[in-house]
Amino acid sequence: MPSPLYSSIAVVSWPVLRGLFRLEAHGVENLPEGGFVLAANHFSNFDPWPLGLPLFPSRQLFFMAKAELFNPILGPPLRAGGAFPVRRGEADVEAVQRAVEICRSGGVVAMFPEGTRERKGLRKKFEHKPRTGSARIALNAGVPLVPAALEGTDRLSRLAKLKVSYGEPVPVDDLKGRSHGEAHKVATQRLMERISSLREAL
Repeated sequence: MPSPLYSSIAVVSWPVLRGLFRLEAHGVENLPEGGFVLAANHFSNFDPWPLGLPLFPSRQLFFMAKAELFNPILGPPLRAGGAFPVRRGEADVEAVQRAVEICRSGGVVAMFPEGTRERKGLRKKFEHKPRTGSARIALNAGVPLVPAALEGTDRLSRLAKLKVSYGEPVPVDDLKGRSHGEAHKVATQRLMERISSLREAL
């Protein structure tokens, strides 16, 4: 169940996203029971709201946030809201293991494989080389890798309609037996193709 702080944020956000931004969610039925990794395209720092709100109140999203934010003032509310630290720009084994543990315990870890937000107005299929962290966590944890697509969070000032679409889990059973690096790369390619298809359908 969501933490008290996460629930409070969701309750306050609900009328804003549903009323002002007319949030529209598709494919909620594709979300599996138990833990999984939810990976989506990245437009804005606001992306976690439309990505996670349709799962509330039964599920909470957990996010990686840059370690620099976890100071004595911001650290406690960030952790209470589902964030955990990651050292960006380096292989943070501890953060990956934390994500694996969350998934194995039934939680949902949200990731943005593009890493960097898309530049305004650009709709290239893969503007940024996708990172393999989402696939790595899902495969290591033995949980589904679920694609999602967001639309409208790059036009918040114009009160654009927000849309989110959740796809079926990426097939990875055939990757067993391959090297970790190859399996992560192939799973990531499939993930990005699924995200692209979901975006085109929104």
